[in-house]
Amino acid sequence: MIKVLIVDDQPLLRSALASILDLEPDIQVIGQAESGAKALEVAERIRPDVILMDIRMPNGDGIWATEQLAQKSLGESKVLILTTFEEDEYIFKSLKAGASGFLSKASDGKEIADAIRKVAAGDNLLSPGSIRRLISMVVSNIPNLDSSAVGDRLDDLTQREVEILRLVGLGRSNDEIAQALFISPHTVKTHISNLMIKLDIHDRYQLVIEAYETGVVRVGEN
Repeated sequence: MIKVLIVDDQPLLRSALASILDLEPDIQVIGQAESGAKALEVAERIRPDVILMDIRMPNGDGIWATEQLAQKSLGESKVLILTTFEEDEYIFKSLKAGASGFLSKASDGKEIADAIRKVAAGDNLLSPGSIRRLISMVVSNIPNLDSSAVGDRLDDLTQREVEILRLVGLGRSNDEIAQALFISPHTVKTHISNLMIKLDIHDRYQLVIEAYETGVVRVGEN
């Protein structure tokens, strides 16, 4: 059974989502919260598998709450952001904060339930190529993001790890990276795991963002 916490400042939306999800045989809504601050309090108490998180809320928005969940060692609770796709900068920030995916509030019940199952299983909600296209679009529209600066974060990486970080940033799958570098997919997976440890990153979304922020991948590069 997948345990879900719903976080949104609109009571009617929370109730509607809970009613829809309670119809699913493998999903159980075990809590609700109306703000980011309340979400942290409830999540620490009930330890949900997946948190459906709104972005714009009073008393702690969804991006702040997602960051706090990681800092409070509640990272085992996967965050699925509920938003509108027009909010590109918010989507970028939520992925950087550690969200496992995002979903439009216009999605139907089946789409939401399927997304919860996917995130609970440890998968991201977008393909690597889709992530790359989104990040390229968002990075080019965030004025304060310095994507040309290669910082100290790369100092501990091997040349091979930097190569793999670049290919992840370009949206390549593990199989495509393996073919490009003439190594096995298992070796690629090992390198990616090492990258995440060295960069203190928890999922592929954040690796893509790291590739842009450090200048390993440039906006518009294919």
